[in-house]
Amino acid sequence: MDNLKDLFDTIPPGYQWPAQFCIAMTLVTWVASLITSNVSQVDRLWTFLPFIYSAYYALLPLWPLDPLFFLCPFMPKSLGWAAARDFSPRAVLMLVLIFVWMLRLSYNTYRRGLFKLQDEDYRWAVLRSKVSPFLFQVINLTFIAATQNVLLLLLGIPTKTASTLQPHTSLVASDYILATLALIDLAFEFTSDNQQWAFHQYKHAYLASEKEKGTSKVEPYDKLNQWLGARLDFTPADAKRGFITRGLWAYSRHPNFLCEQSFWWIITLMPLLSRQNPLYIPFPWHLVPSLSAILHGFPYTLYPLISHLSGPVNDLLPALALSLLFFSSTLFTESISAGKYPKEYKAYQERVGMFSPLRTWEKGLVLAWRGRKKHVEEIVWGSRDKDKKE
Repeated sequence: MDNLKDLFDTIPPGYQWPAQFCIAMTLVTWVASLITSNVSQVDRLWTFLPFIYSAYYALLPLWPLDPLFFLCPFMPKSLGWAAARDFSPRAVLMLVLIFVWMLRLSYNTYRRGLFKLQDEDYRWAVLRSKVSPFLFQVINLTFIAATQNVLLLLLGIPTKTASTLQPHTSLVASDYILATLALIDLAFEFTSDNQQWAFHQYKHAYLASEKEKGTSKVEPYDKLNQWLGARLDFTPADAKRGFITRGLWAYSRHPNFLCEQSFWWIITLMPLLSRQNPLYIPFPWHLVPSLSAILHGFPYTLYPLISHLSGPVNDLLPALALSLLFFSSTLFTESISAGKYPKEYKAYQERVGMFSPLRTWEKGLVLAWRGRKKHVEEIVWGSRDKDKKE
């Protein structure tokens, strides 16, 4: 135990409790996945852990100086009196936004049934079928359990910056602007979730009706049972296609993923764009070597400059890491969809951008130039919308 305590003492004070909690969550989720043969344990905690790490930093004045029990939050003395004497308005604002984010994700996770211990994300089942059992368990430990837990810890770092590295002064214009953008972003994400949920309700009802009655007729879709913004007019052709292409999904193949990344970019930028940003340092012209020094000592003469310039990249690490995860996981998700719906999903990829609506606009121009726009759009949206989409 003394050796373990000495190991934790080497961790910077601002990360000591979060690191302990992250290691514990990694072990718990990994062991639980082995016992249950279900690797979606981190998925069930995803909705809560960023809020927990952010709450730790935003509420530092509440924690004792020493842990009262195992995994009890505490505030190391070395963090300083400035971080402990009062709350950072910016950190508290960020925590409120993350709380709203948690409510949205928890609601969507609950209605999809992913809080049930027996349910597992379908993508893990597909991955399990493609690799050997040994390799899958390696991925389970290193990526599913460990890497994802570390990423969730990283999402708390922006709140740490606001709480421990910046003066606890009043909010500034950038805080109000970014907070407003974050709430708008969450509203769009909630709408995209609801549209997808409404589509799957319609799809399953239609397919069940067709199977039981042997007909393509189905009761009219009751839009009033859906959330505002998700009351779309789905058709049997939509259900037969198999995936949603209407609403926000007509402009982005993954509007929910786009909004999720955008939210954490906003949270990451909140402390960095404030006037109190302690991480901003003027460009270090004194570290730029002369041409002769570069020619004679390349690449070593560039190391001091590169090291200095890597600082801003480190500040953006939480959002960058999340975007990298979403990009790679989306590629895997789309490979599954393309396998299930080869013709339809290929047309959808050809017409609609993965994340950005600007790519959708560009793709429309390219297809129009090639003379294929009408054909592709009939596959994606059906003939009912061909005049509207053109």
